[in-house]
Amino acid sequence: MLSEREREVLVHVAKGLTYAATAHRMGLSTHTIDTYLRRARRKTGANSLAELSILAYKHRLGSQ
Repeated sequence: MLSEREREVLVHVAKGLTYAATAHRMGLSTHTIDTYLRRARRKTGANSLAELSILAYKHRLGSQ
């Protein structure tokens, strides 16, 4: 479903990192972070970042 990078971005943001902090940590631009999260919302049907974060915790994405 989600690409590895989409999952990685989602985990960082779900843990409370800002787009800028996530971008810095991953060596990407904030625009790329936004793109990954938009794709993740589209693929999952989530309407918000909060819904994506809930999905991340439900599927234990941060514990892999």
